[in-house]
Amino acid sequence: MAVESESADGIAASEPANGSDRSRLRRLGNKRIRRRLLNQFGRIFGTYVLSSLTRRIIAINLVGLLALVIGILYLNQFRAGLIDARVQSLLTQGEIIAGAIAASATVDTGTITVDPERLLQLQAGESITPTGDDLDSLDFPINPERVGPVLRRLISPTKTRARIYDPEGILILDSRHLYSSAQILRFDLPPPNAEEEGFWDTLWQWTKRWLRQGDLPLYQEAGGGDGRIYPEVEAALAGSPASVTRISQRGELIVSVAVPIQRFRAVLGSLLLSTQGGDIDAIVRAERIAIIRVFLFAATVTILLSILLAGTIAGPVRRLAAAADRVRRGSTSREEIPDFSDRQDEIGHLARSFREMTHALYNKIDAIEQFAADVAHELKNPLTSLRSAVETLPVARSQESKDRLMEVIQHDVRRLDRLISDISDASRLDAELARIQAEPLDLAEFLRNMVAESNQRAGPGEANVKLTVADAPGPRPYLVQGHDIRLGQVISNLFDNARSFSSADGTVRADLSREGRRIKITVDDDGPGIRAENTERIFERFYTDRPDGEGFGNNSGLGLSISRQIIEAHGGTIIATNRLEPGDGNKRKIAGARFTIYLPAGTGK
Repeated sequence: MAVESESADGIAASEPANGSDRSRLRRLGNKRIRRRLLNQFGRIFGTYVLSSLTRRIIAINLVGLLALVIGILYLNQFRAGLIDARVQSLLTQGEIIAGAIAASATVDTGTITVDPERLLQLQAGESITPTGDDLDSLDFPINPERVGPVLRRLISPTKTRARIYDPEGILILDSRHLYSSAQILRFDLPPPNAEEEGFWDTLWQWTKRWLRQGDLPLYQEAGGGDGRIYPEVEAALAGSPASVTRISQRGELIVSVAVPIQRFRAVLGSLLLSTQGGDIDAIVRAERIAIIRVFLFAATVTILLSILLAGTIAGPVRRLAAAADRVRRGSTSREEIPDFSDRQDEIGHLARSFREMTHALYNKIDAIEQFAADVAHELKNPLTSLRSAVETLPVARSQESKDRLMEVIQHDVRRLDRLISDISDASRLDAELARIQAEPLDLAEFLRNMVAESNQRAGPGEANVKLTVADAPGPRPYLVQGHDIRLGQVISNLFDNARSFSSADGTVRADLSREGRRIKITVDDDGPGIRAENTERIFERFYTDRPDGEGFGNNSGLGLSISRQIIEAHGGTIIATNRLEPGDGNKRKIAGARFTIYLPAGTGK
């Protein structure tokens, strides 16, 4: 059987013919799995690690950590403390060694020095005896042969260079050249395969020397063995210990301490102890390397934690952004925003806000579509009637028929004009309410003006409006935050609507009262009331409920819908009910319709 293979990434569903083919197919399958894993890892790495937010979080965290480490490396007092400790150690060591050297110093007692002048002054039987002045003049020289072994034994374990100078500042002994009791001079020769220092090593040494040269003197070897070029040796020969910190040509620190070698308060010489070049630098370098290791570990932990933090932030934000993009592209189905409501943080709050905003957007889109359909339907009816009247007008035979058709045409034109005006008003209502700033409004004074204006506009045979304002505590109990023009539109619409259902001798009653933190406005009429099943439908767009087609075409059906929209924009509610009065027996009859508005009360300031 033949073996089929699609490519390196795919394997045909065919049974292999032999073991080699099976092995080859396994290799292809393993290669495909590895490639998929690498691709998946690359996508995850690129999504979470290489994202802009992740990089910023990592950079900000690392910058703070790096600034801390640089401050520790640059501003710490470790080097200064180490130098002070080294100076104290060398001073103690020098005093011990100087005491041992002074104890080994000798005086030549095998000769007697006699002053000839004093001999001539002697009488018979007198002799010369040593006096105090003679004892003071005794000299205790430092014998290199006796001091060398002592110095070598004391210096060898400390890896410190020791030099002894006589009272004239001339070098007597140098521990660098002591090898054994045979006093063999030792000199360190360079290794046979020593290489010249490279450019970067030379540059680093020059940089260290340049940085430290500002506050430290440059170390120079004393030429000709004259120790007086060292200030500390000069001070020690004067009887006071002294120390100096210098920098070598390689930029390494060298600490030198000189102590006087004294016996019976006589300064026999000076002991100069100095550290090897690079000893202190090696300790400081080791300390800094330890700090850098801690920094690398902390940086690694910081990067991992930053990636985890960015994953908890960038991942949800990216999902929210992708969902928002899908909503923006306007897909046919409703896109659901990812739900992170279980998170009690800003991401959860953002997700909840996004979901609510999306639902509000979809509801608004549905409302716009429904509004467009309602508008098309409402405009189509008068247009259909208008077209029928226009088509019938040329074939009308009597003048009476033509007049009736013209009346229909004028009625439909007025109806279209009213519909277009109300539709335009309703379409820009949301934007206008959001754009206009709400201001304090005293409803008591406002309703008094509205009632007076409505009664002035009332024509013959139309009911009047009567206002009743209940007493309420406080200086301004009926203060609200609102738009006077739009609230006036609602009140005017309710007055006109109530007047249209009332008889000529009837009365439209308006009441204003306070209920806790809400202000209540009621408008009653003496009409037939509202059918129970229509108490909510009357607030729908283009819906009218007038008995027997009364006033057909004179109302667009948008008045109450616009009124509810305005009241809800002010944070209130409007409801429609029937006003009941006692009737025959225990029955209660409908005495008219009642519209009730509740608005939140203002601060009263």
